[in-house]
Amino acid sequence: MPELPEVEVVRQGIAPMLIGRTITQIKTSGLVLRLPIPKTEIERYIKDQPLSAVRRRAKYLIVTAANDAALIIHLGMTGRLGLFRAGQAAAPHDHLCCQLDNGLELRFNDTRRFGSIQVLPPDVDAGLFFAALGPEPLGDNFSADYMLNRAGNRRQPLKNFLMDSHIVVGIGNIYANEITFAASISPARAVNKISRLEWQTIITSTREILRKAIAAGGSTIADFINAGGKPGYFQLQLQVYGRAGEPCPICGTVIEKITMAGRATFWCRHCQH
Repeated sequence: MPELPEVEVVRQGIAPMLIGRTITQIKTSGLVLRLPIPKTEIERYIKDQPLSAVRRRAKYLIVTAANDAALIIHLGMTGRLGLFRAGQAAAPHDHLCCQLDNGLELRFNDTRRFGSIQVLPPDVDAGLFFAALGPEPLGDNFSADYMLNRAGNRRQPLKNFLMDSHIVVGIGNIYANEITFAASISPARAVNKISRLEWQTIITSTREILRKAIAAGGSTIADFINAGGKPGYFQLQLQVYGRAGEPCPICGTVIEKITMAGRATFWCRHCQH
């Protein structure tokens, strides 16, 4: 599943090509994604309106029109967004095609159809849509004091805590593994046993890893391809994820693989405590 870096890379790729453009025609596959594609709402609120911004919140992309209506896109597990010539043949699993006023088409392709497309009318506050989500990990509200407070007396493992979008958004399995390793803290450590200083280390590691991943174009794990049709290469920099049985890059101890909350977890028993 694309995580925050992959979604941010897509945003950066499509934003310059969408801002100032207008959607003039809409085509759908007629198939249901995680939710039905709201073609009627797109035509009513988004079509023929100049597009004014392309933002990201958590793993969602928000394409805002001049009338303040918003197209909210979640890539799910295999979703892809790209811009193509309008006359170029549609690919299998293209579920939404939005023709622009410059002869290009914004296309949403999703093989497994776990993604979603929603529309917020102009009079609906997007903040309400995202009200249940935690802060952005690259934002100022993601702080040691905040995490210490949210952890409280919880005994939840650190890795699971980091992957909870109600606590902090955008951190999926790949990056949670890398963050806990970079912070030298066991992914299984109960969050009520983490000090404020250790939370600061976790926050610093989180920001460093996410920024590096964005700069590298994301991780090519499973089906991720960026908006330009190119794979990311941050997977070449992964320290522990997917490396069970290999030596730790720091101490040489064999990297172990365990399962936490049904997800593969990779760690170094010597470096992470």
